[in-house]
Amino acid sequence: MKTCHACAPQTRLFIGLGLMALMLATRFHHFGDAFHLPDASWAVLFLAGFYLSPGWLLGLMLEAVAIDAAAVGWLGVSGYCLTPAYAGLQVAHLALWSGGRLCRRHIAGDAAGNAAAMAHLAGIAAGATALAFLVSNGTFYWLGGRVADTSLAQFAVTFIDYGPAFLASTLMYLSAAALIHAAAVRLAASRAPGMGASG
Repeated sequence: MKTCHACAPQTRLFIGLGLMALMLATRFHHFGDAFHLPDASWAVLFLAGFYLSPGWLLGLMLEAVAIDAAAVGWLGVSGYCLTPAYAGLQVAHLALWSGGRLCRRHIAGDAAGNAAAMAHLAGIAAGATALAFLVSNGTFYWLGGRVADTSLAQFAVTFIDYGPAFLASTLMYLSAAALIHAAAVRLAASRAPGMGASG
């Protein structure tokens, strides 16, 4: 399994625009419902770290802010989460992007071609998502001004109540991306000169 280190510029552009479109299509609904997919933003940031240059990180973070502002300002979505602690969400986004970058470094050549390596990468993805949730939820809880009487015990309850949903939706998207990536790598290998039928 190979990364996108040597991807053509047009391939990276296609991936970047696809990730931006996915964020735009899903960010309005955190956990999804019968008519909407769950928010893919966290998976998008992770995948951007894996596939794209740092410039895309800023673009995706600005897109997320623009979508949130539009949702609250024009579409009537509640602004309950828009507090001074909103800045913590950008730190969470950076944690996700860094997780993707870490995975990229671990998949050198065919290093991810075995189950142990894939389990390691899944652990990085889960860890980055958990860290992002801890940062975003923690800054909102402690610094957002929405909770009158804060306590570690109550914060732990909110973490348990909401954390698994964020983890599940992010890993769902990342699992789908991993399958697409693997299929694309196999297709590219089968078309490579000299591979032949045994490639």
